[in-house]
Amino acid sequence: MKKVMSNKWVIALYILPSLLLLAGLVYIPIFLTGYYGLMRWDGIGDMTFIGLDNYISLLQDSTFRFSARNSFFLAIFSAFSLVLYLAISLVLSGRIKGSELLRKIYLVPMLLSSVAIAQLWIRIYDPNNGVLNSLLTTLGVESPPAWLADRSTVLIAIFIAVIWQYAGFYIIIYSAALKGIPYSLIEAAQIDGATPIQIAYKIKVPLISGVIKTTILLSFVGSLKYFDLIYVMTGGGPNGASEVIASYMYKEAFGRNNFGYGSAIGFALLVLALLTTLIINRITTSKEEVQY
Repeated sequence: MKKVMSNKWVIALYILPSLLLLAGLVYIPIFLTGYYGLMRWDGIGDMTFIGLDNYISLLQDSTFRFSARNSFFLAIFSAFSLVLYLAISLVLSGRIKGSELLRKIYLVPMLLSSVAIAQLWIRIYDPNNGVLNSLLTTLGVESPPAWLADRSTVLIAIFIAVIWQYAGFYIIIYSAALKGIPYSLIEAAQIDGATPIQIAYKIKVPLISGVIKTTILLSFVGSLKYFDLIYVMTGGGPNGASEVIASYMYKEAFGRNNFGYGSAIGFALLVLALLTTLIINRITTSKEEVQY
């Protein structure tokens, strides 16, 4: 068996299916997206080569710039929300009563589809019969906002829904990482007189710094590509106020049958995600890795 596995042709044969699958589902579509971005094409008829015209138009497109701004706002907001998820995970890791039940409750949004979550929050934000405005009216607010129909509140309303949707995902990641910390380290710190806050900040957080870096990448890059919940909740409205890159790409490609320009938007989104990944990696890379 060892002799067989040392044969390079056998190794190549084993990894070939995975490489073909990866190429067919990832690399070839990426190449085709960049290629279609060089064309004027409605998705059905003949393609006309126009060079970099779509990409040049993209740089001059105020709607694209606005949607990119919203995507980055969502990404930054999602990254900062990790602090909340981490704080909840640290509390739940403190062996408090009912922590296991709370973990299961936080996992509920993960069991629902994005469409179901969007419909749920649409009803919560309903200006006439929604739970939120009914509560505000009870508290004495005379004219509560129309959350999803007001340009000044729509992004905040969507961001809150996104935080709720992904709470369970990140809390379970942090909880799993915190469980991997030997309890003897915590006991030693307690014997030395460390407070729970000092234990969390100086012991637990540094020991899971690698996991935190990974979640920052996941939340930031994932938010740049975010589409489904926003599209169902607002469709990019009102008047384009909640438009993000992915929803704008969808509208151009499938709404206006402008597949060439939509492909250019998709390829630009890929480039932005790659650049963001490189920047975050550069910023969060530490020369010394904390070990235990």
